[in-house]
Amino acid sequence: MLAHPAHLLALGFGSGLAWVLPGTFGTLMGWLLYVWLDPYLAAGQWAWVIGGAFIAGAWACQITGKALGIIDHGGIVWDEIVAIWLVLFVASNHFSSPTEQLACVALFRFFDMVKPPPIRWFDRHWKNGFGVMFDDIVAAFMTLLMLAVYLYFLK
Repeated sequence: MLAHPAHLLALGFGSGLAWVLPGTFGTLMGWLLYVWLDPYLAAGQWAWVIGGAFIAGAWACQITGKALGIIDHGGIVWDEIVAIWLVLFVASNHFSSPTEQLACVALFRFFDMVKPPPIRWFDRHWKNGFGVMFDDIVAAFMTLLMLAVYLYFLK
C-alpha cells in the first residue's frame, strides 16, 4: 500500500485491505470522511473535491490495478469513497440525519454490489481506471434516482 501514493489512495487509506467486504469498508470510510469534511466545505468546494477525487481516482485505480494484476481488484475502494461522497452531498438537503445517511449508504451498496444494468455494462466493458471509477458513479446516480422517487411519491 505504501509503495506508491496511488496505492494509498486507491486502497482507501487501508480500508480496502479488509479481509471481508472491502467495498463496504471503503464506503464506510467514505461516509466517515464525508461527515468529517462536510462542516468545512461549501457546496461549490464539494463539487471541486468530488470532481478532483474522481480524476485522481482514475489515475490511482489504473496504477494500482496494474500493479495488482486485476484492474478492478476488490481492495480498490476509492471508487466507492468518491461515489458515496456524491450521494451524500446531493442528498444532504433531504437525508441529513445519521439514520438517513445510513439508508443512503445501504442503498448505494445495494446498487454497487448487485450491479443492475447499466452499471453491469460499464463494469464489464470499461476495463481501466476511468471505468473502475465510472461504474460506481453510475451506481451513485441510480441511488440518487431512487431517493428522488422516494421523495416524490412517498415523503
